[in-house]
Amino acid sequence: MYAIVETGGKQVKAIVGEAIYVEKLEVAEGETYTFENVLLVSEDGKAAKVGAPYVKGATVTAKVEKHGRGEKIVIFKYKPKKHSASKKGHRQAYTKLVIEAINA
Repeated sequence: MYAIVETGGKQVKAIVGEAIYVEKLEVAEGETYTFENVLLVSEDGKAAKVGAPYVKGATVTAKVEKHGRGEKIVIFKYKPKKHSASKKGHRQAYTKLVIEAINA
């Protein structure tokens, strides 16, 4: 059984027992988090319930494992013959969740 949930403006596939990485959530480590915005629920590739836009009554429960920051991305801008160059870096904050249950 798997579900597609919406979080942080993105869609993530959630499978029971697996870990997912989403944009940082304001939830303490060790607590549970419930996704209310479930777009699709499927029973192992059989019949799928597709929401319009969300599946009514469907939730996905996950446990917060840790918070962290991703690898650094370097942004380098350069303008030739103008003596202009700028270098910036960015590390995106994330939350690692372990999916516990899908309630359809």
